[in-house]
Amino acid sequence: MEKLNGLVFRGMLESGCNHLNNRKKEVDALNVFPVPDGDTGTNMSLTFSNGVNEVVKSGSESLPVIAKTLQRGLLMGARGNSGVILSQIFRGFYQAVKEKEELTAADLSEAMKNGSAREYKAVMRPVEGTILTVVRESSEAAAAALEADPDLTIEKYMDILCAEAKKSVDHTPELLPVLKEAHCVDSGGTGLLMILEGFKAYLDGTPFTAEEKTDVPAEEKSPVASGYRTEFILNFNDHGRRSFKEERFRKSVEQLGNKITLITDENGIRLRLNTMTPGEILMLGQRYGDFAKVQIENIQDDLKPSIIEEPEKPVEEKEYGIIAVAAGDGLAKLFKDYRCDVVVSGGQTMNPSTQDFIDAIAGIHARHIFILPNNSNIIMAAKQAAHVTKDKDIIVIETKSILQGISSCIVFNPDDTPEANKDNMLDAVAHVKSGSVTYAIKDTTVDGNEIHAGDYMSILEHDIIHTDHDAVGAAKYLIDAMCDDDSEIITLIRGKDATEEQCSELEQYIAENYEVDVDVQNGEQPVYSFFIGVE
Repeated sequence: MEKLNGLVFRGMLESGCNHLNNRKKEVDALNVFPVPDGDTGTNMSLTFSNGVNEVVKSGSESLPVIAKTLQRGLLMGARGNSGVILSQIFRGFYQAVKEKEELTAADLSEAMKNGSAREYKAVMRPVEGTILTVVRESSEAAAAALEADPDLTIEKYMDILCAEAKKSVDHTPELLPVLKEAHCVDSGGTGLLMILEGFKAYLDGTPFTAEEKTDVPAEEKSPVASGYRTEFILNFNDHGRRSFKEERFRKSVEQLGNKITLITDENGIRLRLNTMTPGEILMLGQRYGDFAKVQIENIQDDLKPSIIEEPEKPVEEKEYGIIAVAAGDGLAKLFKDYRCDVVVSGGQTMNPSTQDFIDAIAGIHARHIFILPNNSNIIMAAKQAAHVTKDKDIIVIETKSILQGISSCIVFNPDDTPEANKDNMLDAVAHVKSGSVTYAIKDTTVDGNEIHAGDYMSILEHDIIHTDHDAVGAAKYLIDAMCDDDSEIITLIRGKDATEEQCSELEQYIAENYEVDVDVQNGEQPVYSFFIGVE
């Protein structure tokens, strides 16, 4: 093939998306830390799916339109650092495509190199041995091959690009010692490789299709009926009429909800179910056509947080608003008590998208809005939302833990200027020590320490400093490591899996060993038995 048109590019995108979706669990498992929240594959899959779904929904066969629609969909759907970086790669790709209806191998090469340049600009402190390296090395090597042989076809160029990307992924442990110690390659680079392999497979005439899941483990199935009663009526477009398979669609829906009523005919779909993630249900439907009706009703009583919780909008614009990210009823209530207007549900196991933040911003009628991501993997999406919001002053405080977010809220003063509040909140972030206790999901070695699946880990900031067979033992070790003569306050936040008895034991331990004030909260957060803060 001498030139690539929009129709072929759309097919490449769908194949790449399917390949990543099919293997996202493998990418998740490449997480260096053995915590039960490896989500790189999931974040990249959700991000890329959002972009491709927008492309399919558009029905366009124009390459510039497809490239523009893709980058916009990726931008709004970006989750986690890997998702944001992926969105920047294809933003650079689109900027190079411009108005070209067809791409030569040289054009494709230039677009990939521009995508690499764009992603490096998006990252404040680029780290080699990551997805950044993979796209740079592969696009540079493929460009060099093209320079040596200007007559390369599109297929041959993609063969070289994929081979070089695979070589770069395999080399990532040599660039990042933490990968080498954990005996794994970079997860983000691997996710990108799967997308590129999907592109190549389409050009080879063997595109990847969505796999049907069978024998789904109980832990992967939808929780009890909760969340949102979601209903839609959808009319098939031409693509949807050709590609829709009821059994495959039903199995996908069953992973996202329950109490399902599904009716289909030659014209479209009628679906009704209960789900915690109505956005994903709508994204699934959008692959096949246009909505004639959408209705979402909040039915959760005891199973909060919702995707976004927001109060009634005030009639008059106020000076300040605060958005915080948290998972767990108790944490959501705690942040609301500390003047947060909107709590976006998310954290380690569920990174909110750029669109989630934009929706939250839209729900606050204020001139200055502070965002507290409360997780290092959410900061880039929050900043991206701030960048695309033009009518409000959005200030992202780079909180990397729940404790930093809480401390920021405590020092916030509605009578101060935005600049003074920002300075005070950043100062609060700098003076709180953050720790957490969770369990290991696999055997591995981190910083020379052997870790076994099922062990509880004491995590200080981002370092695993101890393992224990007992969550309370891990928490006691963490408290000892965090406290010193200057410590005045210990905040103990109990997770969903921790008991009141365990929490009482820790309170007693603190009282017997430290002269500090203790603030105990029931955060009900998943995954993490305890969050611990020391000030």
